[in-house]
Amino acid sequence: MTPEEFSQALAALGWKQSDFCRMAGVNKSTPSRWVTLDAPIPEWVPRFLGMAGEVQRLYETYVKPPKAPRQAASK
Repeated sequence: MTPEEFSQALAALGWKQSDFCRMAGVNKSTPSRWVTLDAPIPEWVPRFLGMAGEVQRLYETYVKPPKAPRQAASK
C-alpha cells in the first residue's frame, strides 16, 4: 500500500489519521511516518482498512435506519 492509497482508504471510510490510530491501537505519530515515507506501511494495514470498509458497508446495508422521505410543506 502506498501512502496515497492509505490516505484514500482513510478518506473513503471518513476517518482521520487519529481515528485510524484509535481503531488500530497504534501510536498517533505512526500514520504520519507512513505518509511521509519515514517508515513502511505494514502488510496488515490494507487488510485492516479493507475489513473496516466491509463493516461500514454491512452497517449501512443492514443496520443503519433508512432516511425518512421528505414531505412537502403543508399550506
